[in-house]
Amino acid sequence: MNRRNFIKSGSAAGLITTIGLPVSAGIIVDDDIITEFKDDFDLNEVTITQLQKLMQSGKASSKSITKMYLKRIEKIDNSGPKLNAVIELNPDAMEIASKMDDERKAGKIRGMMHGIPILIKDNINTADKMQTTAGSLALAGNVASEDAFIVKKLRDAGAVILGKTNLSEWANFRSTRSCSGWSSQGGQTKNPYILDRSPSGSSSGSGSAVSANLCAIAIGTETNGSVIAPSSYNGVVGLKPTVGLLSRSGIIPISTTQDTAGPMGRNVTDVAILLSSLSGVDVEDEITKNSEGKSAIDYTSFLKEDALKGKRIGIEKSFLTGHEGVVALYKNAIEKLKELGAEIIEIELLKEMRVIGSASFTVLQCEFKDGVNAYLSKANAKVKTLTDVIAFNKANEDKAMPYFKQETLESSDKAPKIDSKEYKDALEKVISSRKIITDLMAKFKLDAIAGTSYGIPSGIDLFNGDYGSGFYFCSPAAMAGFPHITVPMGKIYELPVGLSIMALAYEEPKVLSMAFAYEQATKHRTAPKFIKSSNFSSGV
Repeated sequence: MNRRNFIKSGSAAGLITTIGLPVSAGIIVDDDIITEFKDDFDLNEVTITQLQKLMQSGKASSKSITKMYLKRIEKIDNSGPKLNAVIELNPDAMEIASKMDDERKAGKIRGMMHGIPILIKDNINTADKMQTTAGSLALAGNVASEDAFIVKKLRDAGAVILGKTNLSEWANFRSTRSCSGWSSQGGQTKNPYILDRSPSGSSSGSGSAVSANLCAIAIGTETNGSVIAPSSYNGVVGLKPTVGLLSRSGIIPISTTQDTAGPMGRNVTDVAILLSSLSGVDVEDEITKNSEGKSAIDYTSFLKEDALKGKRIGIEKSFLTGHEGVVALYKNAIEKLKELGAEIIEIELLKEMRVIGSASFTVLQCEFKDGVNAYLSKANAKVKTLTDVIAFNKANEDKAMPYFKQETLESSDKAPKIDSKEYKDALEKVISSRKIITDLMAKFKLDAIAGTSYGIPSGIDLFNGDYGSGFYFCSPAAMAGFPHITVPMGKIYELPVGLSIMALAYEEPKVLSMAFAYEQATKHRTAPKFIKSSNFSSGV
């Protein structure tokens, strides 16, 4: 079944002439011939604030901007470099944009997301004409009867949902040797910087799409690194919020302990704008009650260029050794943090976290089985249990599992129930991560902890699966449920690497402000060039 039903739209040429945005050089490939081209998309690297100014001035409308992004998706995602980041487009996108324009003409502006085109990950329910499949053929035809809570928030904010992004199937909880960015529904997503490199995952399509300027901003989801890792690999800003700040109802689950949605954008300000529109207490997700009185109405109000002045930052010591290129970027980042007024203290958080061992995987398997069975029991899908999914994949192995299998689904289906002692003991161990981090920060009087988000983007390998590139800093904040942001730290071999900053629960203002100060002082984000292969000459 082909879900890449791209909307045909008319030319948007001439709608926006000069808006003062950068034009980046790119590379496209016709067979074995490499040719340079100018990526002259009018909205390259545009910010939400710039889009709002264009609409306010009348130089553009939500409808014209939406049309431009749809044409961009056709040009970059469906043809040309063929990123394969978008799994399905929203046939109602232009209608929504038109409605937002009508409201604007009538003097009604809902906020900073009014009329802004956004892509969301395909494990988030939308009660429209689009499916929600987590990239799985087993869930083909699953059209949700109700929006996820965060989708309701998006609609209330006036956002234009362009479509859904591809992902590592089942949010990368299917196989022990999966290839990030591959799903049986959507195929393989590519990294827009070098097309044969991994986009990481599981929010692969969201990271690739926002980096390649297929949308203004995107939403991913994370259980352990699925927002941070693809943001780092694709050279964008990604925020994994405190678990409980954003509702999870209507999102295909892995873990009630660790799951959260998160914004992914090209700059910190856009991420803060989107976060402001998504937070809120949801009666269907009890943990969101903890955010009452702790969330902010406008997270952009915390963004200050001097936010690092006088702050004590713990830096992960183990990342000071390893690949010389990554280490050099990390050391440069540390020096920049010092220049910006931060005091740096070397710590060994990853060493402290080793005591948790395999408990996290045990918790994820138990909670995945429980959560997916609950989701499927109410879904408009032909499969109603995890057991049904496994059976479907076996019966359709040539299409559902052509490269890697489903060991993780199978082991999860046999996992203990969530009222078992094994689960409760493992959960207690995972939750102890909160005390480990809190105690370490108290001991050294830290405001935040920084590290390299991930290493150099690895190659796409469908046959052997992902291989580690080292410097992975996602697990501590993921297990503890604490906020974690990544911001571009520089590039190696044309491939981006991110800098991570994490803090304690509901300290999003702190990590956003620090990331903003670093971003503004460095400006490491650059648009991708769509290079065909990592085997390129120095002249390319």
